[in-house]
Amino acid sequence: MQLQFSFIIPVYNRPDEIQELLQSFVELKTAIKYEIVIVEDGSNITSKSIVETYKTKLNISYYFKENSGPGDSRNFGMQHAKGNYFIILDSDCILPNNYLNEVEKSLKTNYVDCFGGPDAAHHSFTNLQKAINFSMTSFITTGGIRGGKNSVNRFQPRSFNMGISKKAFLSSKGFGRIHPGEDPDLSIRLWHLGFKTKLIPQAFVYHKRRISWRKFYQQVYKFGLVRPILNKWHPSTKKMSYWFPTLFCIGFLISVLMLFFKVKWGILAYILYFVIALLMALILTKSIVVALLSIVAISVQFLGYGYGFLKSTIAIGILNKNPEAYFSKLFFKSK
Repeated sequence: MQLQFSFIIPVYNRPDEIQELLQSFVELKTAIKYEIVIVEDGSNITSKSIVETYKTKLNISYYFKENSGPGDSRNFGMQHAKGNYFIILDSDCILPNNYLNEVEKSLKTNYVDCFGGPDAAHHSFTNLQKAINFSMTSFITTGGIRGGKNSVNRFQPRSFNMGISKKAFLSSKGFGRIHPGEDPDLSIRLWHLGFKTKLIPQAFVYHKRRISWRKFYQQVYKFGLVRPILNKWHPSTKKMSYWFPTLFCIGFLISVLMLFFKVKWGILAYILYFVIALLMALILTKSIVVALLSIVAISVQFLGYGYGFLKSTIAIGILNKNPEAYFSKLFFKSK
């Protein structure tokens, strides 16, 4: 099959991000033909003028629609795309110049109908962005589920950097209305339909994550809320590892209480963990400031995800609440 690539990029009030992303397309070193489909998801601050400046340099289509969430916007983009293989990106990503070559090479060698790629921190990122990137991608925090080489097979692609064939999109009907969590939900449904997924380690993007500590906490808290819902929808995908942030936080509280009884081994174990994380971050980023911020990022990530996961587990798994009714803010309304 001759691959014809269409990049699908939803955007919401982020024209500055689109400019950086489109400029990285201009700098791609590839002879592969492709199109770019920008879907403006009901933005108040549109990207139309930015897109217009790149129309002479790139093959771009621009669509404006009512706000219905990133999943529905991606579906909209794929419905209007001309290619037979869609590559979905978040607007806060920047492509390395060999990105598309790596994707095509991998798919020609071992074709799958859905792939995911990792994210990395660009040298121009702020210290906060680099710290959050370490926390979100390190094996010591997430176990590599966002792109570690130990998860090459049976990988759940994330929609900031994800490819899906037109055939798989039509069969699955694309993303659902939950957000976040729409990407692992789609991956699992694709498995049930008989499609294969994989990680392409070389097809990484620089994921900027324009974020503050408050927004980061809100993001990981929602990730925690979503996972028990996905476990309810897809029971075969449950893993004990999803409990790790919750148990980590509970264990920390217990270790602090143990100090009142002069039992120190619990808190020493946590100190050891954070020392190892600090050293790993220091080696990777070569910055003591980023390494120290990474410890804060790990703490925020575990607290937010752990609390969200526990809250959702009690509501969904024990009290048997209806996910869409109880956590209505995680679902976009049907159009």
